[in-house]
Amino acid sequence: MGSGNSPKKHGAVGMTRALVVGFGSIGTRHARLLAEMGHTIGIVSRRPCAHDSSYATIADGLAQFRPDYVVIANETSAHCRTLDAVRRGGFTGPILVEKPLWDVGEAPLQISGDNIFVGYNLRFHPVLIALNALLAGQNLVSAEVFCGSYLPDWRPGRDYRQTASALQAHGGGALRDLSHELDYLTWLFGPWRRVAAVGGRLSPLEIETDDVQMALIETERCRAVSLSLNYVERKPRRGLIVTTTETTLIADLEAGTLTRGQGENIGVAPFDMDETYRAQHRALLDGPQHHICNFGHALKVVTLVAAIEKAGRHGVWVAHTESEDARS
Repeated sequence: MGSGNSPKKHGAVGMTRALVVGFGSIGTRHARLLAEMGHTIGIVSRRPCAHDSSYATIADGLAQFRPDYVVIANETSAHCRTLDAVRRGGFTGPILVEKPLWDVGEAPLQISGDNIFVGYNLRFHPVLIALNALLAGQNLVSAEVFCGSYLPDWRPGRDYRQTASALQAHGGGALRDLSHELDYLTWLFGPWRRVAAVGGRLSPLEIETDDVQMALIETERCRAVSLSLNYVERKPRRGLIVTTTETTLIADLEAGTLTRGQGENIGVAPFDMDETYRAQHRALLDGPQHHICNFGHALKVVTLVAAIEKAGRHGVWVAHTESEDARS
């Protein structure tokens, strides 16, 4: 198994042995993209898997495949025990955990954040990269952050009622599934200070989890951030509108466009969502790593998830404290 040293940086095929834990839709995507990038892939899955290097347990995967890199891509509710098993198995190399880091109220007992990153790949979306650069030094007035689509359309050919998104025990729900927005709003606008919220299971969708969440968030850089997340919009939309003291910036993450003021096109090039995943893997394995969501920031996202749920449940503003990050 990997010794914990950084993976070798060659241009040759098979430069890194990457073990992907979980082989659902997102695990399959990571495995496909890493293989296309020239890495050697191993799979840990409790379901039958036709992959040449597949293992029923994490212990077997670590001992027999001997990875340099581990990607944790099973359901959110399993992230804690999976991280714990990987570290107890002696692996000290880089780990990418699919978002969110883990579910609210859970934490492995002996895990430090060294070499652990979280898969908020939208940080590598060219529109968000351009927006981040434009906001440097700006005085922010307000922001609207939104993401909505129709859950039954997410995974064609599968009953949405049986997916992890629909099941409480698997860590599903709009707030967790769409926590990309929580990550990038705190990446762009600074740490959150307090939040008020309303939401829950509000539509006729046959799920156990929340399908609508709306929040008002105060951050370090922006005192008025509105957040809207849902599983119910028939026409997908994802993006944000930021007003500064100088202009308004409109970022459409679905269309891949960024406009300023009265409609001036900033000129962001067309993008491929797969490329955001590739860029994330390249940055983690070869650097620079400054764009990747690190362990500490991911903990703050988990804390914000908990605060939004608490604010909505009790109808109160919830303030951020550093002690809450530690308890997450």
